[in-house]
Amino acid sequence: MMKITQNHPFHLVDKSPWPILGSFNLFAMMMGLIKWFHFHQYNLIMFSTMTMLLIMFQWWRDIVRESTFQGHHTTKVVSGLRWGMILFIISEIFFFVAFFWAFFHSSLSPSIELGMNWPPKGIKPFNPMEIPLLNTLILLTSGLTVTWTHHAILDNNYYQSLQGLSMTVFLGFCFSLLQMYEYYEAPFTIADSVYGSTFFMTTGLHGFHVIIGSIFLFVCLIRLYLNHFSSIHHFGFEAAAWYWHFVDVVWLFLYISIYWWGS
Repeated sequence: MMKITQNHPFHLVDKSPWPILGSFNLFAMMMGLIKWFHFHQYNLIMFSTMTMLLIMFQWWRDIVRESTFQGHHTTKVVSGLRWGMILFIISEIFFFVAFFWAFFHSSLSPSIELGMNWPPKGIKPFNPMEIPLLNTLILLTSGLTVTWTHHAILDNNYYQSLQGLSMTVFLGFCFSLLQMYEYYEAPFTIADSVYGSTFFMTTGLHGFHVIIGSIFLFVCLIRLYLNHFSSIHHFGFEAAAWYWHFVDVVWLFLYISIYWWGS
């Protein structure tokens, strides 16, 4: 077999079926959501979700192999990944800005259709001192534990990093369960005027990001258990930690503006 030499620090990825399969499967998930919402049949959404998880697993497996075992993630490649993650988080910030803009536009000048009141008459908002405050404490604590994990990795302390990341993942899933319970007990729905729309769209979008971040950190926990990270090579975890801190900061703005001030 001919050995191919590489005289540059960049990683030219091999041909992969996962991007195109992921795109088609995402289309199937959207069709599954429409089928679920309009016909109350969830077989397509369940099948496409399971298929998407399988694609994600195999795609991540290939990336882990390239970075950990094949050594393709050089300093130059990691620098590009860092900038990619930074720009991705900036795009997410502007995504949330749009929803906060909608909330403040409606709350600072309530229209005549809302009775010129905020919250609109007939809507009982959540008490910010109950589950929202508990979720705030949970996310702030998870921010501390993920920082603890990062410092433990830098110090090559395997057991402390494992403990800190396990606690972070556990707290993330606790947040999602509490928010699910909050939605179940909600005295209003997404169809209840612009208040319900902005509340559920903004908090729901953040909750979706918490779920994604929890899965991200859970994959890092498995990799940490398998000794994939070292004190000088752990950008996979670092990107997950950046994303988690971003989720924490967004929640603080969300809690102060929507749960506390908006109620």
